[in-house]
Formats: sequence, C-alpha cells, structure tokens
Amino acid sequence: MNLQATLPRGLSVLERGWLSSNNILIQGEAGTALIDSSYHTHAPQTLALVQNVLKDQPLDLLINTHLHSDHCGGNAALQAAYPQVRTLIPPGQAGDVRNWNPYALSYTPTGQHCPRFGFDGVLQPGADLRLGDALWQIHAAPGHDSHSVVLFEPQSRCLISADALWQRGFGVVFPELDGEGAFDEVAATLDVIEALHPSVVIPGHGTPFTDVAQALTVARQRLVSFVASPRKHIQYAAKVMLKFKLLEAQRITRADLLAWAQGTPYLAHLFAQQFGGAPFAQGLDALVSQLVRSGAATTQATVVFNA
Repeated sequence: MNLQATLPRGLSVLERGWLSSNNILIQGEAGTALIDSSYHTHAPQTLALVQNVLKDQPLDLLINTHLHSDHCGGNAALQAAYPQVRTLIPPGQAGDVRNWNPYALSYTPTGQHCPRFGFDGVLQPGADLRLGDALWQIHAAPGHDSHSVVLFEPQSRCLISADALWQRGFGVVFPELDGEGAFDEVAATLDVIEALHPSVVIPGHGTPFTDVAQALTVARQRLVSFVASPRKHIQYAAKVMLKFKLLEAQRITRADLLAWAQGTPYLAHLFAQQFGGAPFAQGLDALVSQLVRSGAATTQATVVFNA
C-alpha cells in the first residue's frame, strides 16, 4: 500500500527519532500548519526541515498535541523564525504556559528542558479546526498526558494520535507517576480512537501505520499488564526516562548520570518505589543493565552510551 496516498492532500510527515516527536506539516487553502515541534536540542534541524518543505512560504499556525518537552521544545525557535505564526495549545495548561511554570509543565520533574514560548489560543476538544484543505476534529485524549488531544480528519479518516497510540503501545502514563489513577483514561482514549475508525494513524513517534486494529490490540494488552502490575509501569517509566537522557547526551559518565537521576524528582520517586531502601546507585546500575541487555545502551569503563 502507498501510505502517502492514504494521507490527506497537502500533509507531510517529518518522521523523527525517539528524542524528538514527529512533525506533521499541512499546506492548503487555510495556509500552512505544523503539528508538534520536537525537542529543543533538535530545533535547528526542525527549522531546516520545515523550511525545506515550505520554501518561501510562511508558517501560519503551530499546534501542540500536548506540552511534553519532546513535542513543544522547538516552539520558541519556530516562533523566532516565523514571528507571525499563531500558536495553539491544549487548554488544560494554558495558565502554566502563560505564567511559565516548568514544574507544572513537567520539565523540572523529568529532568528535561523546554525554552519558554507563548501561545495565541487553545485547541478546544469537541471543536473543528481547518488545516490545509480540510476540517479536523479535536478530541480529548487523556492518559499519557492529562491534557493531550488527538486530531482526526473524517474524509480521509486520518488520525494524528500523538502519544495516545503508537504502532506498538503508547507513551508512559505520566499522571500515574504523580499518584493520579490514569489507566482508566488510557482505556477510554483507546475506545475513542477505535470509535473513530481511522484508516491511517500518524503517531507522535514512529512510522505512520494502517493496521489500527492490531495497534489497538497491542496497546490494550500492554495496558492490561500495567494494571495487573503497576510496578511494571514504574520500571518502564524509569527506563524510558533514562533512555531519553541517553538519546539527548549520547554518552555520559556513570557519575554524571547518577547526579542527573538523583536530581530528577520523577526518577527519585520512581527509584524509591521500585528499589525501596536500596542505594540509589544500585538501582541506577540495575536499570542501566536492563537497557544494555535490551540493546538500548552500551557501557565502557565508567561511560554509558546510547545505542
């Protein structure tokens, strides 16, 4: 199947890695719009990719499906490069962006960074938004992030799913790490996606896919395993955060990784839950060993490398 043929006219997927979210660029009668802007360290590449597609056209609209650092870290750079761009974000954290609260926005707790940006309006779930030549529906998609939205175009049945659904799962359920039960929200969001009956899904990370039924099955199986064993989700979350740091740094000494982990509130909390009274360094070594066994990292002497 020609996947491009299943996408709405004027839509380009700029597929990135796992440190940065995918960027979705839409061009048409309504102007140009970019959905999600990736991580801040990749901002020059994001800008170059967007400029390569747009050529001399301006960027009219910047949208964030949610405000995790890997989805909005390039906002500030894009706003500087395109001063006329309008920025729309989900409504739930508009106040935190307006007053710039990096703790409430998750950047401090995750040990990540996002340059400050502004916004012009919100993406109201239940409303429609014209992007390119089509009207897209805005749907609330809590779970991975309490305030996330997904976008659905009913004519092509194309879904921009952010981190609510990947080809093989979904993103860490961060509200669960804050002690807020959100596994039910993940299940409800998967039900919303199934009811939309999309023919093609553009995930926040990974390649667009058309076997949506299989992806939903995999996601629900993963959710069942997390509900049955919340500690499995805690361990998964800790490994994801360590892998994210390795993706960002590429190589880091064990001492620097330990210092970063100890200074990252989410990880300190997760380590206490996962390893109880064991020394922090011992817990870190255990997780790094798991990343090495899975092929996600390598070590040499006192240095940990991304793999």
